[in-house]
Amino acid sequence: MNFTATLIGAVIGMSVTHNLLGALVGGILGFMFDASRQQRQRTPTQGGYVAPLFALIGAVAKADGRVSEAEIAIAERLMARMGLDQDARRVAIEAFNEGKQPEFDAAAVIDELRQWVGHRRDHAFPVIDVVIETVLAEGQPSPEKMAILRQLAFALRVSDMELMALMAMKGYAWNASAGGRSYGGGRANGGGYVPPQRNPQGPDPYAVLGIQRDADDRAIKRAYRKLISEHHPDRLGDLPEDMRRRAEARASEINAAYERVKAERGFK
Repeated sequence: MNFTATLIGAVIGMSVTHNLLGALVGGILGFMFDASRQQRQRTPTQGGYVAPLFALIGAVAKADGRVSEAEIAIAERLMARMGLDQDARRVAIEAFNEGKQPEFDAAAVIDELRQWVGHRRDHAFPVIDVVIETVLAEGQPSPEKMAILRQLAFALRVSDMELMALMAMKGYAWNASAGGRSYGGGRANGGGYVPPQRNPQGPDPYAVLGIQRDADDRAIKRAYRKLISEHHPDRLGDLPEDMRRRAEARASEINAAYERVKAERGFK
């Protein structure tokens, strides 16, 4: 955070009052100005995320050596859902193609997305959700794609458990049994990932809530309150409409998972 106004306020306060109390008051006022300015800077704008997001999607698509038709289709659908105008669409296509290049530095655009998100974790989840679509485009995600996804999650301060919960909402169930993780209910090969087996009742509610089945009722309630506060669409401000819809869908999944757990355990 930039503390320029804080320092200026402290200097002005000292010069006017000639005592430490005045400097403190001036510094506090300056800090409030710095904080509000920083918050405004953290509010995402469309131009601030399109290029790095689509470049990262291109890098994920190319991570296993080839870009598939399914991955290209996902990028095109995302452009349509975001309602990008002609100029923004051109930026997205150029960024996607740049991300496919062999020497592309995914870390650089991840850092751009980190700056775009700032401290807004409620904005981090829709970004990760978009990238997960490309990671899962061909079913079993490759270790290379998962490595980029985890790098993004780490940069956006999203834990491994939270990342697995996001994937669980797409039908992948996390089984932390001996040997590691599996998706879709079976033991995994090559990194622990297999295509999901769809459950007619929906995804595992415990995986969606990011908790173990042996968690007590208090831990379940705490996990639910934390998740719904971070994913609730009313907190998203001017987030693009497509990402807002994703947040609404996730909030519905979280509520449904919580209701299933409550019914199973018999608590209110």
